[in-house]
Amino acid sequence: MTPRIKVIIPAFNEEESIGLVIKDIPDYVEEVIVISNNSTDKTEENAAKAGATVLKEPRKGYGYACLKGMNFIAEQDTAPDIIVFLDGDYSDYPEQLTQLIAPIVEKEIDFVIGARVKRLREAGSMTLPQIFGNWLATFLMKLLFGSKFTDLGPFRAIKYHKLLALAMEDKTYGWTVEMQLKALKKDFSYQEIPVKYRNRIGVSKVSGTIKGAVMAGVKILGWIFKYGVKK
Repeated sequence: MTPRIKVIIPAFNEEESIGLVIKDIPDYVEEVIVISNNSTDKTEENAAKAGATVLKEPRKGYGYACLKGMNFIAEQDTAPDIIVFLDGDYSDYPEQLTQLIAPIVEKEIDFVIGARVKRLREAGSMTLPQIFGNWLATFLMKLLFGSKFTDLGPFRAIKYHKLLALAMEDKTYGWTVEMQLKALKKDFSYQEIPVKYRNRIGVSKVSGTIKGAVMAGVKILGWIFKYGVKK
C-alpha cells in the first residue's frame, strides 16, 4: 500500500525559490503545505500557483511555522502515514524525498534525517558556524545519549503517529534538535540518509546573520543540556 505523505515547508520571504521546491517534490505526495512565516513578498502567491496549500503564521519562528502545519493536518479527516519537513530555500533536493522515506516504507524505521555530508555538499552551502554547530550538537548527543546522528538537517521524514508522540513544543531555532532528542528519549528507530545540498536562493535568516547564528546555537545547546540533565 502506498503511504499517505504530506510535506510541511516553513517559508519566510522565499518568493524566488518556493515554486522550484514544490515543483521538484514527487507527484505521489498527497499534499504540500507551505506555512508563510510573516512573509512580505510573493511567497504565498507563488506557493499557491505551484499547487501548495498555503497557511499563514504571523509569529516569527521556524517552530511556530511547523506547529501551524501540524495543527492543520490534525484537523483533517484522514491522518497521513508520513510527514516530511523541507526548507523553502531550494538548498535541499526535494526529489530525494523518495530516498528519504525509503527506510520508513521498506524497513519500518520511525524517523529519517537527510544528512548533509561533505562529499555531497556544494561548496559554500554551509557556513563555518553551521558546520561547527552541527558537529558540536551531534558530538554532545553522542556523548550524552549514545546517538549516531551526524547532522541536524532540516530535510527529514517521520511516521505521523510518532511525530505526535513527541509532543513538539519549540517555537524557534530548537525545533530540529528537539525532535532528535525526543526521538532518542523515546527510543525511536532512526536512520540517516546522505543527501545532496546546494547554496540556497536568497540570504539565510539564521546562518546568514550573526544574531541568528548565535541564537540558534544557544537554543540548540539549551535543548541538549536540558535533556542531558533529565537523563
